[in-house]
Amino acid sequence: MKPTLFILAAGMGSRYGGLKQLDGLGPNGETIMDYSVYDAIRAGFGKVVFVIRHNFEKDFNEIIIPRYQDKIAVEVIFQEIEYIPQGSEYNKERQKPWGTNHALLMGKDVINEPFAIINADDFYGRESFEVLYDFLQTVEESKNEYCMIGYRLGNTLSDSGAVSRGVCTTLPNGYLESVVEQTHIDARDGEIYFKDDKGIENPLAFNDHVSMNMWGFTPDYFDYSEAYFIEFLKTQGQKLKSEFYIPSVVNKLIVEGKASCKVLDTPAKWFGVTYAEDREQTVFKLNELIRKGIYPNSLWN
Repeated sequence: MKPTLFILAAGMGSRYGGLKQLDGLGPNGETIMDYSVYDAIRAGFGKVVFVIRHNFEKDFNEIIIPRYQDKIAVEVIFQEIEYIPQGSEYNKERQKPWGTNHALLMGKDVINEPFAIINADDFYGRESFEVLYDFLQTVEESKNEYCMIGYRLGNTLSDSGAVSRGVCTTLPNGYLESVVEQTHIDARDGEIYFKDDKGIENPLAFNDHVSMNMWGFTPDYFDYSEAYFIEFLKTQGQKLKSEFYIPSVVNKLIVEGKASCKVLDTPAKWFGVTYAEDREQTVFKLNELIRKGIYPNSLWN
């Protein structure tokens, strides 16, 4: 069975100033998602699942879905604040869903095979999809064996402002020891720092591995996610801005000895549209890849 590509496209792009998942950045209006789906098809993935919000379902179905329907199987699911396990409670004043692992959990009923998960607004590169596909092919009959594409921190920063990254500690055998989500990473005077919850700056290294939310999982991950989400809501459900992150769940599984996660190193440079100011550089970089022949001028014609 071919693996599935699961794309997190429910974010509204508050820092970017618009619905960046639908922003045409390629020469024929291609989105960053288009390049990810194109690379996934080339690598051998058999299905793509998008998780979105109901409030832009109409635009998504009219603009995005028709591009893929005759090229790969497509399914659309939804993430909303109230989509939580039965019996759980939350603060009704909350205005947005619960983060990346909550979005992932929405795929439980439609994904039964090994799957990759990515952000809609990050450009990952064709090599990363090929490496991820090869790994997922090896774990089709397995459980508790996951992977992460490990980017070098210095290759993932934005010139426009601070970023959030899952900062990793990797064992000598190439497996993940821990991953901790840091939500304010920035560079200044050639040095990289993150601010902790007390506002104190802590140094990081250029070659530290970080998660760009490009993971490979087997379906058993959904059961762990649901159990941990129930725990999360008991302690964090009344907070208005608490986040249920993928790195936090993976880290918990590793610490508890329930699963392993292979870090697949890549020297690739990230780019994307975290901020509106990133758009011009992203358009330039896509055009450079087209000029080099890595992508055709028009992806879908």
